[in-house]
Amino acid sequence: MLPNTLYIKKGFEKSIYDGHPWIYKNAINRIRGKFTPGDLVEIKDWRGKFLGIGYANPASYITARVLTREQENIDEGFWHKRLKRALDFRRKIGVNALDAYRLVFSEADFLPGLIIDKFGDYIVMQVLTLGMERVKDTIVKILIDLLPVKGIYQKNDAAVRAFEGLTLEDSIIFGEVPEKVVIEENDVKFCVNIAGGQKTGHFLDQRCNRILLKGIAQGANVLDAFCYTGGFGLNAAKFGAKSVLGVDVSEEAIKTASHNAKMNEVDEICEYEVANVFDRLRELEKEGQQFDVVVLDPPAFTKSKKAVEGALRGYKEINLRAMKIVKEGCFLLTCSCSHHISWDLFESVIFEAAKDAHKTLRIIARGGQPPDHPILLGFDESLYLKCLLLEVS
Repeated sequence: MLPNTLYIKKGFEKSIYDGHPWIYKNAINRIRGKFTPGDLVEIKDWRGKFLGIGYANPASYITARVLTREQENIDEGFWHKRLKRALDFRRKIGVNALDAYRLVFSEADFLPGLIIDKFGDYIVMQVLTLGMERVKDTIVKILIDLLPVKGIYQKNDAAVRAFEGLTLEDSIIFGEVPEKVVIEENDVKFCVNIAGGQKTGHFLDQRCNRILLKGIAQGANVLDAFCYTGGFGLNAAKFGAKSVLGVDVSEEAIKTASHNAKMNEVDEICEYEVANVFDRLRELEKEGQQFDVVVLDPPAFTKSKKAVEGALRGYKEINLRAMKIVKEGCFLLTCSCSHHISWDLFESVIFEAAKDAHKTLRIIARGGQPPDHPILLGFDESLYLKCLLLEVS
């Protein structure tokens, strides 16, 4: 029995029974015991019925996160079992054979606050919560035991750490990690800037959606907007595109995209520009430019419910502009990576953009997260990536 107990207010226990692993500050009745932020707590309902064990941080609005719904010891053996389960799952679905994949997807892998991506012989970790920060050394030790790994890098620069009272950290914590690692994805080579790139250095979650370009990219003039290091555009080039124009506001990302194009021997058909995508889409429309395929893969326009309305305006704007520069009967591949934007919201805003642009759309394919980014039912926050391949006429 743990010395600390967190009691849930009457009526708030239902979400926990339904599988949601977060307990918000307003759901807490009281905490019993001498409590230090990050400590393990037993979680009970208002009557004292056991609901699970988690770690808690009163400084955060998400005050507690459920680790288990069983009475069990949270020791090194527990963490070893959870990490091995995540690895075994990747082996079962075959992604462990890939050059790069997500090894741990936080709550969806029953390890709340922990993201782990594997790039070849190297691992990049993001520890987002105080409770997980306190067992970070144990996690590293287990990873070294479970995997042949040359180095582990902690990319703990996410702003959410501040809400947990944590400092930002960006450093090697085991072995040696080169500044850049080359991986292969869908037969395309990518240079991953582990230290200087966004998130863990490469957006592994779009791996399957990039394959949607196969066929439609053949002989096409392609615009890859918000291209980052060239993910969609380079796949299009490999699928036989006639030309690729990549646009991103990050100068460093564009440098890497250009390098990646040369590395894949498609630099003769790939051109990259540093520009604000909103502005560039308007300019392309004014110039009368037309493309066979337009890809929109923007960053999350909202990270809170309060900002959803503004985000929807952003999605509508870029999709409206994109539709106006897609040739008749050709294709728009558009994405959203915010869990606050549901499928219904996303499709409705695309439809509104089409009406304003006087376009008719047909959905050719819906895409989402690859299997190494599993979705936990009962935890809608784990479903974040939406991708639509549309014919525009």
